[in-house]
Amino acid sequence: MSRVRYDISPWGETDTYLFKEGTHTHIYEILGSHLIERDGVRGVYFAVWAPNAQAVSVIGDFNAYTPGVHPLKLRIDGTGVWEGFIENLGEGPTYKYHITPPQGGEGFDKIDPLGFHFETPPKTATKIHSIEGYEWEDGAWMQRRHEINAHDKPVNIYEVHLGSWRRKVEEGNRPLSYREAAEELARYLVEMNYTHLELMPITEFPFEGSWGYQVTGYFAPTARYGTPHDFMAFVDTMHRHGIGVIMDWVPSHFVTDGHGLIRYDGTSLYEHEDPRQGFHPEWGSAIFNYGRNEVRAFLVSSAMFWFQKYHIDGIRVDAVASMLYLDYARKEGEWIPNKFGGNENLEAIQFLRQLNESVYRENKGIMMMAEESTAFPMVSRPVYLGGLGFGYKWNMGWMHDTLEYFQLDPIHRKHHHHQLTFSFVYMYQENYVLPLSHDEVVHMKGSLINKMPGDDEKKFANLRSLLAYMSAHPGKKLLFMGGEIAQWREWNYKESLDWDLLDNPKNRGVQQLVRELNALYRDEGALHRYDCEAKGFEWIDELDYQSNLISFLRKGDESDDDILVVCHFADTVREGYRIGVPEAGEYETIFSSQWKRFGGWDETNEYATLHTEAVPTHGREHSLSLRLPPLSVLFMKRS
Repeated sequence: MSRVRYDISPWGETDTYLFKEGTHTHIYEILGSHLIERDGVRGVYFAVWAPNAQAVSVIGDFNAYTPGVHPLKLRIDGTGVWEGFIENLGEGPTYKYHITPPQGGEGFDKIDPLGFHFETPPKTATKIHSIEGYEWEDGAWMQRRHEINAHDKPVNIYEVHLGSWRRKVEEGNRPLSYREAAEELARYLVEMNYTHLELMPITEFPFEGSWGYQVTGYFAPTARYGTPHDFMAFVDTMHRHGIGVIMDWVPSHFVTDGHGLIRYDGTSLYEHEDPRQGFHPEWGSAIFNYGRNEVRAFLVSSAMFWFQKYHIDGIRVDAVASMLYLDYARKEGEWIPNKFGGNENLEAIQFLRQLNESVYRENKGIMMMAEESTAFPMVSRPVYLGGLGFGYKWNMGWMHDTLEYFQLDPIHRKHHHHQLTFSFVYMYQENYVLPLSHDEVVHMKGSLINKMPGDDEKKFANLRSLLAYMSAHPGKKLLFMGGEIAQWREWNYKESLDWDLLDNPKNRGVQQLVRELNALYRDEGALHRYDCEAKGFEWIDELDYQSNLISFLRKGDESDDDILVVCHFADTVREGYRIGVPEAGEYETIFSSQWKRFGGWDETNEYATLHTEAVPTHGREHSLSLRLPPLSVLFMKRS
């Protein structure tokens, strides 16, 4: 039986200081299990934070999961870290930590919180696994990533649940592996003119039905689709195809399965002891204790790990609103105010600022995004100005208002015009991403196409105009998979998207529309350059609620770059509708959501060139007389 040595440790005084202070941003380099060689002897160094445990031992394949055979020793530096080096142990075996709680008695088994690889669920053991040795081929991408991800560049995101985007139906309906998905998905993203991919959580998780949002392994890609090197190859493939990779990350709460982080050493270590602070009533999960320095170091190190070891380009932080407010999803008496008597979670705010400052400082050209649904100020403003330090904020208000508006029958929309125009009032208060995300096509909410009113013809027309309106609205873009093919049924994480819908010309038309909208957004500077600056937008008319119509300019650096956008959300044809324009000349229709190749029923505006007339309209000296198809969005550009 291999012996345990305690005289071998990579832990230094600086590590001790930074970990106890909560500012260690690379704790994965010393906690967890690491294959090392010392004094000519190969083995595995184990280290785990369990300050209140009475005893900790490593159990695994190599000792028949017998507690006490390979005990760890508590460091004397006050870190609460137990460590030991087991000789002649190599890569591959599974293991857990057997922990004796502080009060003694029967022990219990826990995963390694810093594990790099796990057994495939529903099995739960950690694996001894090295993530070193992968040969990256994305050097050119990493060198210019800061240009690609800049705020004045197009960011058009395809949101994907990797287990259900496309499945091998002929092989027992299994999901694609990381390497299989990499090639197929990269080709599809390039074909569809997307710039970025966003993955719903791939950090290891036990319950498939949580979609990955209740995490156990914050340092491991889920083993459902392959190994850590397989996921590295996935990211590498995306980069070689010019696609940025964003991942969902969940520092707001964690799963309460017994083998995970909950009551890790027999006490509330990662979470608050008081359920008014430590239990999430909406999701039945545990809430991290952001006031504990070591917990902040754990979480910041997790984010840093994905950027540095997996070359991730961006992180979308899930459920930020639930972190910011102590009374989130709680009734009166179910929460504890902060030291000033308010409902703001001051420790979570400090953590988010530390997180963003840390990862931006060390990783050039990355993006940090917040899923935040409240009016909390300055989410996407720098920490030194008093902000939270994110690069972008998801515009949940836009998503909800817009979908509510589009679900109305056109005859009623004039009474809800404010839901269409309100987002323009605040659109530059933050750096926004406009999401049509997975949240809107689950839990009986209906798919995007099924939210639309009218018969099938009108449903498709409404969906096309919604997608075109989103492309024209200031802000970066995100669309959940299936929306681009007008999938009828709600998303089901157990099944592949309904790709056979593309046999239908109407569904193919929506896909073609998205493909061309993505290309326009990418290639026309006016549609993306000033997504985050007010000089990129100018109203033509926002007040014509009687016609269900708004019109505006997306502006570039030169007037000839400007794009005139006319959104007509009534289901009638309007002849001779006059639109004021800033300059005289010829205007070409470069896009219409009602063109026949998209499944529409209008040909008259296809690449038509119109001449301005000296008829003052909308406060401008020149105007165009337009024929507006029903349920349509037009893009026009001065020739």
